[in-house]
Amino acid sequence: MTGRIRNRQFASKIVSAEEAAGMIEPGENVGMSGFTGAGYPKEVPGALAKRVATSHEQGLPMKVGLWTGASTAPELDGALAEVEGIDLRLPYQSDPVSRAKINAGRLDYTDIHLSHVAQRVWQGIYGELDVAVIEVSGITPDGRLIPSSSVGNNKTWLEQADRVILEVNSWQSEHLDGMHDIYYGTALPPHRKPIPITHPADRIGVPHLECPADKVIAVVETESPDRNAAFTPPDRTSEQIAGHVLDFLELEVRSGRLPRELLPLQSGVGNVANAVLAGLGAGPFDGLTAYTEVIQDGMLQLIESGKLQMASATAFSLSPTAVDRFNRDTAAYRDKIVLRPQEISNHPEVVRRLGCLAMNGIVEADIYGNINSTHLMGSRIQNGIGGSGDFARNAYVSIFVTPSQAKNGDVSAIVPMVSHVDHTEHDVDVVVTEQGLADLRGLSPKKRAERIIDRCAHPDFRPLLHDYFQRAQHSSFGLHTPHLLDESLSWHHRYVQHGSMRG
Repeated sequence: MTGRIRNRQFASKIVSAEEAAGMIEPGENVGMSGFTGAGYPKEVPGALAKRVATSHEQGLPMKVGLWTGASTAPELDGALAEVEGIDLRLPYQSDPVSRAKINAGRLDYTDIHLSHVAQRVWQGIYGELDVAVIEVSGITPDGRLIPSSSVGNNKTWLEQADRVILEVNSWQSEHLDGMHDIYYGTALPPHRKPIPITHPADRIGVPHLECPADKVIAVVETESPDRNAAFTPPDRTSEQIAGHVLDFLELEVRSGRLPRELLPLQSGVGNVANAVLAGLGAGPFDGLTAYTEVIQDGMLQLIESGKLQMASATAFSLSPTAVDRFNRDTAAYRDKIVLRPQEISNHPEVVRRLGCLAMNGIVEADIYGNINSTHLMGSRIQNGIGGSGDFARNAYVSIFVTPSQAKNGDVSAIVPMVSHVDHTEHDVDVVVTEQGLADLRGLSPKKRAERIIDRCAHPDFRPLLHDYFQRAQHSSFGLHTPHLLDESLSWHHRYVQHGSMRG
């Protein structure tokens, strides 16, 4: 036995990554751990990619179905996509190689709400799960698995897979033990029971993952860091967006619609989200909590400052600097952070009960408040819907943020009609750009259009939007949601043809 593998039965199954990859057969569905570059297997995917490449050189086709929690890392997604080793990818990806293959029609991809993945796998929608490849930070003497820096769908993969390969990563802090809450109470209808979470700090499960030793076919020892992107300080645009969001929250408190400590925060990943979190650190709110998917730098800083009392998530997404700080002091964060399976961290029932304040980024919004968060020009997938839909439809307040323009001013983020719909107007409460904030609650479609154009559109595009809206009110088929059907997507067509949405 080694320091992190403290069970003899598991220790007897230690093999190399190459040997473990050799146990995965062509055509099998493989569920791998990993969520936003945290807790993914570090060695077996690369060894599997080499095996796929060798098979192809020998004229033998080999692909696998790749299922994860969310995005992973180049040494997993990128490596397997590069050698044409993936058949169907789900449920979320952000790898540039994978994205290029998907948009070239060479890799099938299905984009799923993250809270739905486990249920669909239990239903057998995607077929049998043949193999699970799961990173853990250790194995206890009695054979329980200590999760690493993400949980994601690992519980479901371990339950559903016929065979299991474990990577035990000693780079992960040993003090992660006790930070996780693995809930085994979910079931398919008609056997469901309420999920008993009424506060982000509630623990309703057990700290370890369970897996019968006889299901485990290989154990691989690793000592490799997670993929941690350097944190880019918020730019002026992000700071302006953050300022509008913080002003809105203060107004909601003054109006009595929110308590002074707000409600549990949910935040997507990115510059704007971190800018808002930084603003909260300097703002008047204390006693904050978070019920979200991912803990990133800004949330860690809020915990360290004492502003954030508790954060519940399914994974970390930290910069190298923040990771070093977290790994040095993991034990100190253990009573402030809880990591759960993503079907719990993103569960609509819990999100609605807690009244989360959801803030997510987008590609574009149209003048009536419909949101495209996944596709460029209606056809090219960027990343995926992730958990934004899980939170947006069930949040107490649903906020979507974006710079008002992109591509050096050639693309407007506010358009007559979105080229792809991920979140309908019914799930969108607030739209924010650096230009301003549009509170859409209680407004009819035409009032929403006026507010979005006036407060969120970039001045370079605002006259064009007003012109479209005014003409639509005279020539539309109906006047509830006026549209010019022959022009509603003309901005996107103009960009595809000429490289700019400008008239």
